[in-house]
Amino acid sequence: MKYDKPLVAGKLRRWETYLNNYRLPAWEQLPDLGLYMEQVITLLRQYLDYLPPELKEEEFITAAAINNYVRTKIMPEPVKKRYYRIHIAYLLVICTLKQGLSIALIQKLLPTGLSEEEVRVFYTRYAERHALSAAFFVEQVRGVAGPILDHEDKTPFSTARTEELIVSSAVIGGFSRLLAEKLMLLADKDLSNGGSIEKLPNK
Repeated sequence: MKYDKPLVAGKLRRWETYLNNYRLPAWEQLPDLGLYMEQVITLLRQYLDYLPPELKEEEFITAAAINNYVRTKIMPEPVKKRYYRIHIAYLLVICTLKQGLSIALIQKLLPTGLSEEEVRVFYTRYAERHALSAAFFVEQVRGVAGPILDHEDKTPFSTARTEELIVSSAVIGGFSRLLAEKLMLLADKDLSNGGSIEKLPNK
């Protein structure tokens, strides 16, 4: 495969601009009118338009998926088939976490049985962490892709080859997912009940 440098650089710059400006909607911006399923799906696709459908084998937001989240109690049940602010907040968290974690792990990570005020606090903190993570990601990509973007923000990890940028992105994504999973395994454990510290080899 061959990659056109100006084309790749343009995509990276647009992606940087987009992520620097993208924010999950604030709690107060989430509709609390009681939406039906199709309205919810349309709304979520608008909120999460940075997830490109052309790269997915199937739609990432479907009625079947939402029904499954309710059935497995990852999120609260709708009220008479209507979804309110609290449901939209849960769905935004689930859909964004799905890019890096399995549904089984998301189920363990998300708190349940919360009051609406507790969900507001949880969602607000999550949205802030999402924005900070996006900014960190943009900064790292800018450094790695310095030779492609023709700027001085370079690192020892920088590359002028798009293929290497793709490989690095994929490997880092894998390591990030593994770290999240390993940390989740430490929940409710300490050194006395299953946690461990691996010994470093003698040098």
